[in-house]
Amino acid sequence: MTDSRGLPSERHERLMDMRAERRHISDADVEAAIGEVDGGELVALLEEFVHLPRGRRRSLHLRSLLIGLYLCTQDTGGKIVLERVTDILYFRVSPRVRELLGIPEYGDTDQGFEAAYAVVRRLFHAMKNAMNPSPLPPNGHLSRGQANDLTAAADVEDLEERERRLALFTEFVLDASVRPLHSLLAELAEVSLGVDATPVRTFSRGRRTNGPELATDPDAGWYVREGDHRDPDAPVAESMRPSSPPAKKGKPKASRDRRKTSLKKKYLFGYDAHLIVTRDAEHDAVLLDDGTPNPNVLPALVLGVALDKPGQRPAYNGLKVLNRLRERGYKPGYLAGDRAYNNSEPDEWQLPVRAMGFKPVYDYRADQLGKQAGTQGAILVEGRWYCPSMPEPLVKATIDLHADRIDRETWVRLIAARRSYRIMPKENADSDGYQRMMCPAQAGKAQCPIKPHTMGRGIHLPLIDPEPSPTGPLKVCRQRTITVSPEAGAKQWQALDYGGPEWQRVYFRLRNSVEGYNGYAKNPLAEGIESAGSRRIRGVAAQTILLAFQLAHANRRKIKKWLDTLSLGGERPRRRTHHRRQTKEPKSWTPTGHLAPAA
Repeated sequence: MTDSRGLPSERHERLMDMRAERRHISDADVEAAIGEVDGGELVALLEEFVHLPRGRRRSLHLRSLLIGLYLCTQDTGGKIVLERVTDILYFRVSPRVRELLGIPEYGDTDQGFEAAYAVVRRLFHAMKNAMNPSPLPPNGHLSRGQANDLTAAADVEDLEERERRLALFTEFVLDASVRPLHSLLAELAEVSLGVDATPVRTFSRGRRTNGPELATDPDAGWYVREGDHRDPDAPVAESMRPSSPPAKKGKPKASRDRRKTSLKKKYLFGYDAHLIVTRDAEHDAVLLDDGTPNPNVLPALVLGVALDKPGQRPAYNGLKVLNRLRERGYKPGYLAGDRAYNNSEPDEWQLPVRAMGFKPVYDYRADQLGKQAGTQGAILVEGRWYCPSMPEPLVKATIDLHADRIDRETWVRLIAARRSYRIMPKENADSDGYQRMMCPAQAGKAQCPIKPHTMGRGIHLPLIDPEPSPTGPLKVCRQRTITVSPEAGAKQWQALDYGGPEWQRVYFRLRNSVEGYNGYAKNPLAEGIESAGSRRIRGVAAQTILLAFQLAHANRRKIKKWLDTLSLGGERPRRRTHHRRQTKEPKSWTPTGHLAPAA
């Protein structure tokens, strides 16, 4: 027997059975998603500005769409595809859940699916458009003149409001993902953070920067994997060019082929994702004696994110997220970022983060080492204030290390010897950042002939040898205390002694946590945030929304894994703790490499 199409009826039935095999989502999983969405302020936020158009009432509520987005990340391992969201909401949840969420029923046919997909797509884009901070429409090749006209005609205040909405949206999405650890984060004396920009691709083919047309994602840009992440059409200094690969035997390839290979390795078209990652800077993630993690050390988690063109406005984007975190009640602690942030102008980064209460810790380029600034006679050496008569070998210790004039062991001793010459705080900084400080002799850390009452304290204290001056002692030398303004040396000042044990502990824990989280979320078997295919809707707003859900899924995955590897109540953990790779001892670090192990 055959059916109306000439297929054997038995075969037809088997194919129908195969097509009907759809993995349904349990009511328990849906209820968990409802709890995640209803537990925050996201629905109320969206209802404020995602207005319904005139005409027929929407058949899908914003709350239901958010639940579908959450379920999609759980179903796909951290990726969102609107077709999958449609399938989940309309065909994979139970009729009871659809009735509870007010989702209408569509036929399980091609026409029914397309009708449901149109509903999901329209609502998502309405939500995205209400938070889009860009005046440029995606999905078309705008000419450069058209883009300039649209940008000039845009309402700046309206764009700023949309940017605020997008920041609030990402804040609520990420905040919901760390909600299980809110009480534990609140117990911390302070929340230390690492900030870093990591590249993520967009679902668009890049165009030449100075060409006549923009790409179909006009908000994205080229990312350069080396140097300062500048655009490929910008001039490249010889010092920033990659070294030539070693010559291979045989017939050399054409220069055009070599250029294509170099470009493929060097560039990607997309965005810089500025991530703010929290980490306990006081404790290392050292395993306990039984090989399980310490439950007192929380996992590294993303608390905020902002997207922008690669290499553009790192300070602005980082500060935007930090402001939101402060308003959410996180107690500021140490803050570590790469050199893109501390090389910003002080008014854009260094002074604002200090005003918010954060204690910055920085690394420096080779041309920023040694003496960096001065005020009232005190000198700023690698981020800290010191006596103007500090011996020259201590001032130039790191410079000499880079120049191979001293070895690493000597550098460690010189860095430790700087502490005796450091200008000491007499009291905490006031609300405006001004702080009373005193010279090391006045603080009892050294002896100085300019202040006779500091002499004769013992040979264990260094004797300062001030250089004679026809104008008399410097202000820091002749006064008991000086007032240091926050603007003095603001670009390079930091809260810890550069290269010291405490600096190494804090800086590397925070920086390594950010880099580790980047690799964790970029795992192609999980969220794969660097891949363009994991976010297939163009534009900075859509990319930010989808990335926020991906990072929220990564947070939940990290928390679950952490909990499953803990040994609680005397019971063995549910999952095996991964063996950690052997790493260098942090205290053996120097700017030119680690110390040789002791014999």
